[in-house]
Amino acid sequence: MKAYELVAVNDLRYTERTVPEIKGDWVLVKVAASGICSSDIPRIFKKGTYHFPTIPGHEFSGRVVAVADEQNEKWIGKRVGIFPLIPCKQCPRCLEKRYEMCENYNYLGSRCDGGFAEYVSVPAWNLIELPQEIGFVEAAMLEPLSVALHCINRAEIKKGDAVAVVGTGMIAFAVAQWAAIQGASRVCMIARNQNKREIAEKLGIEYNIGGDRQGDAFEVVVEAVGTQEALNTAISLAKAGGKVVLMGNPYSDMTIEQNTYWRILRQQLCVLGTWNSSFDGPNRSEWHLVLDALKTKRLRADLLVTHIFPKERLAEGLDLMKNNSEPYCKVMINWS
Repeated sequence: MKAYELVAVNDLRYTERTVPEIKGDWVLVKVAASGICSSDIPRIFKKGTYHFPTIPGHEFSGRVVAVADEQNEKWIGKRVGIFPLIPCKQCPRCLEKRYEMCENYNYLGSRCDGGFAEYVSVPAWNLIELPQEIGFVEAAMLEPLSVALHCINRAEIKKGDAVAVVGTGMIAFAVAQWAAIQGASRVCMIARNQNKREIAEKLGIEYNIGGDRQGDAFEVVVEAVGTQEALNTAISLAKAGGKVVLMGNPYSDMTIEQNTYWRILRQQLCVLGTWNSSFDGPNRSEWHLVLDALKTKRLRADLLVTHIFPKERLAEGLDLMKNNSEPYCKVMINWS
């Protein structure tokens, strides 16, 4: 099969690999679409995966073509999305079914081979069947869409709350949509430039450059960038007694300035962290809620896709994101 193999930091090769073997309760998925996550950029070009070689890619969808255990034969031929975190199911968090916080997890695309390949092996527990209304490109976005929902659930947004989202990445736009779906009276994207105003307008979301004139206007503020500047902006926008939800993966070490720290204390702000999403195999979870919202078009993932490359040109998508050579939101790869 064709696959993108990371053999060292900044050394990704499009090569021929053996189709993965499956055993136990694992199945073989023929990949149809995969998304490039912003976290894939430092993983491939700067930090590497947990071992080499590794096939990156944790946002993908496809069709089950083989199973190892006859108990999973029902999956053959099914169109599926894939939860990329493989929990140990033995640690305290797993026993509480809070699998996203597993202490000994495996992970497709960073700790084991992922979806930048024609075929990938995954546990049957990690599959979610796709309804016919949802195509493979949308399904490859289930993971970031669920991460966004998990963030909003952590914030416990109440109907009528004003919500700001600092950042304009794909997950930031998904957070903004979820906030509106859950009854926010106002949803505002805080951006650095005009590049993605058109996406916001299509979604009916307010778009503000810098946030300087907003003041302490929001009950809930989501930091969706992972930089010092974005963190300071998020804290400055929260109302007294409000919530700041930290979601962006940090680019580097951060420090909190004294005045920013004073603001957290004196305005009695609640600072929350959010990580990954809730999934529980066949049992109803945030992933099922995403499917429901996509089916009814309450959630518009299709409007977030700005680029689709064929599998042979995945490197172009990576370079576009790495170098910010043109505005983008979600970059997808078509494997079919």
